[in-house]
Amino acid sequence: MSHFRRISILARGDDAEPLRARLLDLVPAGIEERDAGEALELAAYVPLDLVDALVSELPDAVVSPVSPDWEHAWRSFHHPATAGGLWLGPPWETPPDPERAVVIDPGRAFGTGAHPTTRLCVELLASSVERGALLDVGCGSGVLAIAAARLGFGSIVAVDHDPVAVETTRANAVANGVALDARVVDAETADLPSADVAVANVLLAPVQAILARLEAREAITSGYLVGERPAHPGWSPIESVALDGWAADRFRRRR
Repeated sequence: MSHFRRISILARGDDAEPLRARLLDLVPAGIEERDAGEALELAAYVPLDLVDALVSELPDAVVSPVSPDWEHAWRSFHHPATAGGLWLGPPWETPPDPERAVVIDPGRAFGTGAHPTTRLCVELLASSVERGALLDVGCGSGVLAIAAARLGFGSIVAVDHDPVAVETTRANAVANGVALDARVVDAETADLPSADVAVANVLLAPVQAILARLEAREAITSGYLVGERPAHPGWSPIESVALDGWAADRFRRRR
């Protein structure tokens, strides 16, 4: 018997985007989406020991056994994507140019980089920012830090409060042949390393707290929906971009 379950929930109309955001926050490894008539079915495959916690957060969710080929289905919704001239994808896909690829194994904890907020951040890093030292705050799988290295940034530091995320970032950096410094840091309470550019793809409230504490020339932020923007005392907005209902912003430190 499988030690995983499929957790699904129906989203209708304007509820789809916030519900998708909520589910991705709870299951950042990725979600499955299927048309269900007038609704959209959102689903995730999770270990048994996480089912009760997830259902408590999503009381309308339906729990069901997984099909015998669930692992194939799990892989099927981790698709490669492109952003900023880079290929972002899982190791079971073949990139067209390994020198321009960011290969991320999602494991059970993180996505591969195809989420719109990740792609938006990569696009802003690629097209808008002068190269220099980079700080990735809330690094997760390390996809943004590794992408920054591919784009020519140097002296890269990646921080996350989750030790699993830091270990995952280190492993993915090695797999991609990228040198970076990954550390366990609580970005909302501990001192953050200074950098020329900082990127924070987390949720709206943490982004606001992080902006107030950064020592950087520029900042790129995401993890929130179109129509939202973090408060930015001391920062001037330079550019905003959007994709599939998600938003990202580029800020410059006010002199």
